[in-house]
Amino acid sequence: MSAEDTRKVADLLKGQRFGFLTTTTPEGKLTSRPMALQEVEFDGDLWFFAEQSAPWLTHISRSPQVNVGVGSGGDWVSLTGEAVVVSDVAKKKELWNSGVEAWLPQGPEDPSVVLVKVDGDSAEYWESPGNRLATAFSFVKAKATGDQPDTGDHKKVDL
Repeated sequence: MSAEDTRKVADLLKGQRFGFLTTTTPEGKLTSRPMALQEVEFDGDLWFFAEQSAPWLTHISRSPQVNVGVGSGGDWVSLTGEAVVVSDVAKKKELWNSGVEAWLPQGPEDPSVVLVKVDGDSAEYWESPGNRLATAFSFVKAKATGDQPDTGDHKKVDL
């Protein structure tokens, strides 16, 4: 992937607060949960905090391939990659913030607090032109004219 593609995905992720992390259960079913994105400079990796006792963490140890869906308004990113549970105290302290503390008051040094690192393999994004109103208008216009709506830019990129 080019630096320009990585920058584009980073721009679309910037300012996003939550994503849906999808894992595979031992029975082979996909399951998702909302997770708070930790604000770091995007280089292909995403970081999340979790509790060591969260049952879904076992999904990662059995099947590390995951997907993270992020979006709002008309911009969406679907990132696939491999997840790993990280218990590095220095990294937890680096990413720690008041939002995390509200969910995990035991603090970054507590072993019950872990990080989930998603090492992105590829991302797919959709970027709608303008705002929600422009996107909605595009769909209404398409319905009236029989044309395809202008859904903006869509690209799949390797990370």
